[in-house]
Amino acid sequence: MFDVYEYTNQGGRDYNEDAVGHCIDGEYGIFVVADGLGGHSFGEVASACVRDTLTGAWPPAAEDDLGTWLRERIAEANDRILALQKEKGTTLKSTAVVLLIADGQAIWAHVGDSRLYYIHEGRLQEVTEDHSVAFKKYKAGEITKAQIAQDEDQSRLLRTLGSEERNEPTVRFLEKYIVPGDGFLLCSDGAWEYLKDEEIAIDLLKAENAEQWADCLRLRMMDRISPGNDNLTLMTVIMQ
Repeated sequence: MFDVYEYTNQGGRDYNEDAVGHCIDGEYGIFVVADGLGGHSFGEVASACVRDTLTGAWPPAAEDDLGTWLRERIAEANDRILALQKEKGTTLKSTAVVLLIADGQAIWAHVGDSRLYYIHEGRLQEVTEDHSVAFKKYKAGEITKAQIAQDEDQSRLLRTLGSEERNEPTVRFLEKYIVPGDGFLLCSDGAWEYLKDEEIAIDLLKAENAEQWADCLRLRMMDRISPGNDNLTLMTVIMQ
């Protein structure tokens, strides 16, 4: 039912502070990408905490409401990062983008600027909206969407996990059932900043599986990456 491929690379940085993971149980699947903030490996601790909290609790109980379950697990990850801050005496935070698929239905959530793209019948249907100052500027018409990645405020996040107050996820329930051939891309900003929306859909159409889709996207990124680039992480999911 699920064809999944994960890729993460430290890029031009000294540490890879991204985390990626998934867990599948029959027709239920959870898929997570997190981008840690903090530097000197502390971001890695935060992002791993997000991934492990979410995948480690999968699957939910049969009676659980999936939307409630997702919100509670994200809140739990936030609490764990806050506890780590006290333990280590430093600030560490993380973004998160999470996809749940259960019995043909999809729910996703994000905090920060890690993104999810949903492609149906060869067309891009949904993209998460970054919790960042740069994305707010785009929505206000001050910059174009293509300029978000280069904007001076791109790294100024309005919500993160590891925050006392600004940690609320945006949750999206897909109203229709997903079908074979539908694709999901989860990625950190180090990956999406080099990709155009239409390219993501085109590369899915060209690919025979999740790994080939990821390889097509990576080739595009490698042609555009500049020295000292951020960690880049992506996970491709194709419904079978």
